[in-house]
Amino acid sequence: MIKKLFAVAAFGLMAASPAFAAKDIVDTAVGAGNFKTLAAALKQAGLVDTLKGKGPFTVFAPTDAAFAKIPKADLDALLKDKAKLTAVLTYHVVPGTVMAKDVKPGKVKTVQGGEITVAVAGGKVTVDGANVTATDVKASNGVIHVIDSVILPK
Repeated sequence: MIKKLFAVAAFGLMAASPAFAAKDIVDTAVGAGNFKTLAAALKQAGLVDTLKGKGPFTVFAPTDAAFAKIPKADLDALLKDKAKLTAVLTYHVVPGTVMAKDVKPGKVKTVQGGEITVAVAGGKVTVDGANVTATDVKASNGVIHVIDSVILPK
């Protein structure tokens, strides 16, 4: 029994160590299974290599359900317009690694160049009105926070 506990504890330490956090933001999102539209959009915009890069990045990642809130014709048009798609996707990315415990209300500059508004009320965090539904999904080159809506640059 003690050997088994030690083995589980040792595995937990190995899994938590940076050497084992080998999946980057893109691979982490793809592996989660509920970011298929985001992954396709990143590929379409030519941003996969960027988000596989050194970083660090904080990504407010909309789920497939978030993308499904966009009318199909509008989403199809967005996916065909590489410049607009790139602007929308990079609006979801903040330079650096911002963990949930470090989030502060206010304006935050995005990789796109615009500012998102982070609000905290009643223990809930929103980003430009989108609810943050999961936090601190760690990747080798940053962190993902899951949001329930696609946010658009102003």
